[in-house]
Amino acid sequence: MGHSQEISEFKRDTMIGCHLCNKSISEISLLLNIPRSTVSGIITKWKQLGKTATQH
Repeated sequence: MGHSQEISEFKRDTMIGCHLCNKSISEISLLLNIPRSTVSGIITKWKQLGKTATQH
């Protein structure tokens, strides 16, 4: 099992910005050194809910 870490708000916002600039999930993953699955999940959540912030 991998280690779970919370992604900073800045990185989440950067992912969305890159996505809006037509960067691929792979490109965003390499740029931010974050797994593709995490990038994909955050972008999907943003598309569905309109936000990236985690709820506590």
